[in-house]
Amino acid sequence: MKLKRILPVFLVVLLLGFVLCTTAYATTPTGDVAGAIQNTWNDASQQIKTVVNKVVFPAIDLILAVFFFAKLGTAYFDYRKHGQFEWAAPAILFACLVFTLTAPLYIWQILGM
Repeated sequence: MKLKRILPVFLVVLLLGFVLCTTAYATTPTGDVAGAIQNTWNDASQQIKTVVNKVVFPAIDLILAVFFFAKLGTAYFDYRKHGQFEWAAPAILFACLVFTLTAPLYIWQILGM
């Protein structure tokens, strides 16, 4: 009884495996996979750089700016309540914000792109 349940499922999985799995060939007849990967990276690296500069860094900057001003506000209210201003968290967020704002100027030279 168990074999009658398991066998059709196994055959369907095996059939799907044969149908959906294809052999990947490199672009050169010699089978140079490393060269194909390098060519793909060289073609895509400029697009990746543009997306990171125009989407990723601004999104991170926006998030850090919101957190910085929110933390600055809560630190001010804590100062009004307790009489002591806590500088550590706003200073760390400000340093991270400055780092991410200036990162596109030097990060690609560090990475060699």
